[in-house]
Amino acid sequence: MHVDTDRRPLVLIWELTQACELACDHCRADAVPDRHPDELTTEEGKRLLDQTAEFDENQLVVFSGGDPLKRDDLVELVDYGTDLGLNVSLTPSGTRSLTRDRLADLADAGLKRMALSLDGGSAASHDAFRGEAGSFEETIEAAEHARDLGVPLQINTTVCADTADRLPAIRDRVRDLGAVLWSVFFLVPVGRGAALDPVSPERSEAVMEWLQDAADEEPFGIKTTEAPHYRRVGIQREQAEREADGNDAGRRRRRGVTAGDGFAFVSHVGEVYPSGFLPESAGNVREDSIVDLYRNAPLFERLRDPDELRGKCGACPYRAVCGGSRSRAYATTGDPLASDPLCPFVPEEYDGPLPRERADS
Repeated sequence: MHVDTDRRPLVLIWELTQACELACDHCRADAVPDRHPDELTTEEGKRLLDQTAEFDENQLVVFSGGDPLKRDDLVELVDYGTDLGLNVSLTPSGTRSLTRDRLADLADAGLKRMALSLDGGSAASHDAFRGEAGSFEETIEAAEHARDLGVPLQINTTVCADTADRLPAIRDRVRDLGAVLWSVFFLVPVGRGAALDPVSPERSEAVMEWLQDAADEEPFGIKTTEAPHYRRVGIQREQAEREADGNDAGRRRRRGVTAGDGFAFVSHVGEVYPSGFLPESAGNVREDSIVDLYRNAPLFERLRDPDELRGKCGACPYRAVCGGSRSRAYATTGDPLASDPLCPFVPEEYDGPLPRERADS
């Protein structure tokens, strides 16, 4: 189904809290154990959900954190959003707080999907990355509870220099767990993630080629996060296959979800960002409607216009279906409309300066 992303996001993330027991190496939020005293209250959260339902009664809303299980009103909020007709998903931390009973309560409240993070195919690799022994076992157990309770499962994985070699083993785990979607997130250097090394542009391209092969072979879906040039890689592959077959018919692709274009983020204190990895506020839901901010805030409008892009992204023939990671451009240059330094593709007609990204060895 086509969605007009000028009018509504495909995905709205609400960061219920930044509190979390884990200390993950890549954490965008610099999460801490205790809740912030100025978090949106239950009633403010319900008002946000009321406004969100104005986008569309089937609007996808993801409750994230930190660890949203740190809030004792989580089940109430899932139930409230579900009654409004929203598709409510959850991205909890893989901790001992996610018990079968708590997940059962969330399922009864109408939870549509749960996303868990796996950053290694074994306990040793995953736990080292997540910063807590036992996280892997608790994540696997939570995934099995989701399967038993009929809650569709999504697995999220961070790609950086430390994790890229683990992707084949993680892929096997995703399959074994019966997940419906594998979301592969390419590191953006914000929060604690700024201390990690990303993969090089050339290696990112190789990883995306590998993911394209995996997508053709696996029963679950695969998508990338903060790496929209995955779509360009797919288009180029299709073009090469058509040329080899002498077939001009190709599949049309629409632009993927990028910060501010099909995607919006509400922080734990109500700030509205194009993405959690692009923390430039367009306003606060305590003062303005999320609908108005998404549709009319100048920052969001610029991010939805591919002709506003600068550098080689602005000259790229794939800018209408890719657009580059606006979050990574912002994190590395301070300009959300600059080129994405992770993409190695250089348009033939472009002869300007190239962005620079730290590379793995």
